[in-house]
Amino acid sequence: QVQLVESGGGLVQAGGSLRLSCVASRSIFSINAMGWYRQAPGKQRELVAAYTSGGDTNYADSVKGRFTISRANAKNTVYLQMNSVEPEDTAVYYCSATIVRLHTSYDYWGQGTQVTVSS
Repeated sequence: QVQLVESGGGLVQAGGSLRLSCVASRSIFSINAMGWYRQAPGKQRELVAAYTSGGDTNYADSVKGRFTISRANAKNTVYLQMNSVEPEDTAVYYCSATIVRLHTSYDYWGQGTQVTVSS
């Protein structure tokens, strides 16, 4: 199992920046994949950015060139740097982790952090 705690959300003006943090309760080396998802009111949860099990990164088309996912292994932390934010980025942002054991994947989620972008 792993517990994930997000922080860094808040209110930001359009064009501004914000950095989200996700601290895992275990070494992120032991986690197969980690990433950030978001859910806006009335919409489905969607991928924002993630590290795959192979160590590559995936980004949603809507955030490419604006958001960057990074990690600090020694701190068991994954970050999401959000630049040039837009009102459409307003959502609850969730950290996710996938752990594979005996060919079964287990997904874990943080409690979410609200990001509100004002126009």
